[in-house]
Amino acid sequence: MATICAHRAPFAAAKPQAPDGGPRPPPPSAVGSPRWIRRSYCSLVARWWSAAERRSRKGEEEERPYLSAIGKAADPDGGAFQENGLLDPTLLAIGRTQNLGDDSVGEQRTEEPAGVLEELETNGDDSVSASRTVLDSSVEVSDSSTVPDSIVEETEAEKEVLVSSSALDVEEEEETDEQEQTQTRVTRTIVFVSAEAAPYSKTGGLGDVCGSLPISLAARGHRVMVVSPRYLHGVSNKNLANAIDTGVRIKVLCFGGEHEVSFYHEYRAGVDWVFVDHPSYHRPGNPYGDSNGAFGDNQFRFTILCYAACEAPLVLPLGGYTYGEKSLFIVNDWHASLVAVLLAAKYRPYGVYKDARSILVIHNLAHQGVEPATTFEYLGLPPQWYGALEWIFPTWARKHALDKGEAVNLLKGAIVTADRIVTVSQGYSWEITTAEGGHGLNELLNSRKFVLNGITNGIDTNEWNPTSDKHISFHYSVDDLSEKAQCKAALQKELGLPIRPDCPLIGFIGRLDYQKGIDVIRSALHELLQDDIQFIMLGSGDPETEDWMRWVESTNREKFRGWVGFNVPVSHRITAGCDILLMPSRYEPCGLNQLYAMRYGTVPVVNCTGGLRDTVENFDPFANDSSGQGTGWRFSPLSKESMLLKLRVAIQTFREHKASWEGLMKRGMSKDFSWDSAAIQYERIFDWTFVDPPYIR
Repeated sequence: MATICAHRAPFAAAKPQAPDGGPRPPPPSAVGSPRWIRRSYCSLVARWWSAAERRSRKGEEEERPYLSAIGKAADPDGGAFQENGLLDPTLLAIGRTQNLGDDSVGEQRTEEPAGVLEELETNGDDSVSASRTVLDSSVEVSDSSTVPDSIVEETEAEKEVLVSSSALDVEEEEETDEQEQTQTRVTRTIVFVSAEAAPYSKTGGLGDVCGSLPISLAARGHRVMVVSPRYLHGVSNKNLANAIDTGVRIKVLCFGGEHEVSFYHEYRAGVDWVFVDHPSYHRPGNPYGDSNGAFGDNQFRFTILCYAACEAPLVLPLGGYTYGEKSLFIVNDWHASLVAVLLAAKYRPYGVYKDARSILVIHNLAHQGVEPATTFEYLGLPPQWYGALEWIFPTWARKHALDKGEAVNLLKGAIVTADRIVTVSQGYSWEITTAEGGHGLNELLNSRKFVLNGITNGIDTNEWNPTSDKHISFHYSVDDLSEKAQCKAALQKELGLPIRPDCPLIGFIGRLDYQKGIDVIRSALHELLQDDIQFIMLGSGDPETEDWMRWVESTNREKFRGWVGFNVPVSHRITAGCDILLMPSRYEPCGLNQLYAMRYGTVPVVNCTGGLRDTVENFDPFANDSSGQGTGWRFSPLSKESMLLKLRVAIQTFREHKASWEGLMKRGMSKDFSWDSAAIQYERIFDWTFVDPPYIR
């Protein structure tokens, strides 16, 4: 037993049974107990074993005098000594050792943790008996006449040493546990490739994801780079003021020529933000188009981005050294999809990036980067790779009878070459495998369902925080909702609506297009405005819908306001001031506005689709012993009637059941929608990605 204790072997490795039975001391927790408690347990088991064996051999052993601390006391038989007169090392393995009656097994005595009470008995007469109580790591001997004064003094001194060393052990272990919790299990070099990244460029959820998720991953110990275009919008971009020219230039061979690309770099929030500079990114408008529509050369512009992103980890010495070939590429939507194809077609065949992996993140499957088949030769890919991008439009989608429907689909190329595929919600990962939500790629996605996962997006909890939001005049929290009413009154005053705290205020924020269910709102609004409610809409898009918003406002001045365009401060004030947020989207890969609304105590009423179904829990007033559960209302199918039904239930709850309404608000505000939670799930996907070899080798 001494050997087991000396080598700190697991207690489960040896479970000796006492010769005459008897209960074995219970072991301490293997996880939560400090090391000094586990060491003391070894000595406790040793004494239990020794005492039990002596009881079984009672009457057969001879009394031996007490041994001194250094083993110099007289021992008639010398059984506990080696030839040099010192104690046997096996008896010294645990500390102070006293032989009380057996030549081979000495009873080992050492200081114990607080609260351990034990009595040890010796054979023969009781003159050598010692009743020992150990409290607060101290040693007390009841019959001090049998123990020399030198031993008592030495024991007291060692007690102080043990207490101090035990405290150090506990402190060191707590520090180690804290460090292990803050460090990730495996750190990786990660390269995000995206057409937009907030705050440098943003048109929707894609910019939010690529502006926030990299920061959360970097905070967890990963080395992260984000590669996106350097948009100057015709003049300059103040958000890029801190990005400096790296001096690195590369030549990209595509679209029948050689194009020079440069890199700008900014290190912020632990992330390397890399901006690809090319004249095609210097035009007015948003990243994809202007007032005349989408740019006609978008395929060229984002092909340049993909080539530059593949070269960036190899040529940019950021922080003194490059990211290297064992990088994990996160390619977002069709704009970055060519990265996965390039790795498989132009790098791995030549031994480059053979240990790299790629993950395709689909934010919106409706946008696939489809162009005429004749443009394939401009992409710079080997001819045999045409099949990876080949796309044939169904007959009903062709323009005329002679149209063969042949095209290239960049998103399809990433689906068949990426190592894994992720969508921005679990519900959407299922929807894209159906004929209704697959946009023609459902069969292909079904074939790769085993590597398809969904992770719900997070939100920037610093920017969207009702306790500190700079865009609202009054601040509140889940513990004190009083100021939310002030936000509502301030919004009504700003927009010229009557200030009525008791009137339900419904809001809509989003693009004015078919996906967002604008046609359903238009068909139901006249009937909805017959009720005593107020309605606010913020958005831009379809010109006809914009004109309709202006007309409705002019005819319903007391109940309706339409803000044509998009304004960030106003969107924050609408989110904080409204009672209900309406989202009748036909499909919603994730949706962020419902997350913002719940964060601000605004109750969402949504269509049951995609990320809306995943994030909004339907209200049940009778759950949890009638205390209620849920954070909003979901309706299905998407129709005028079902939407009006749920809206009226929400309006009635607001008016007549204040306690239930407050519970809805607080449950929504208590939800964790931070990017830290999403980052943990992404790390799991990263681990799975590197388990298998590259999908295309």
